[in-house]
Amino acid sequence: MPFREGARMGLVIPDVLAESCATRQALERLGAKWRILLVYALLDGPHRPARLRDRLPGITQKMLTETLRGMEADGLVSRHVYKESAPQHVEYALTALGKSLQEPLAAICAWATAHPEAPA
Repeated sequence: MPFREGARMGLVIPDVLAESCATRQALERLGAKWRILLVYALLDGPHRPARLRDRLPGITQKMLTETLRGMEADGLVSRHVYKESAPQHVEYALTALGKSLQEPLAAICAWATAHPEAPA
């Protein structure tokens, strides 16, 4: 993975502009429109898909399903089926990997709160 010397304190940071950079790949996966919002929605515990849709106005059922499947494939959420027969009872929860995003997301929230004049 390519690295470059940071401008401050001699930090070594990944070259996020390189396609092979793991940081760039993570940013591209997490940058999908609904992923971060779903992480936030699941930080307080498991939810059924209908509850997630209620918490995320504007998301369609199709987009919710596709996003959750992608997040499951990336190891960010787990899908638990509690009842196989109709009506099926399914819940999604953050995995340990998904929960590990809480601290970096808190830092982004703190930055946004401290800089309300920053462009949206």
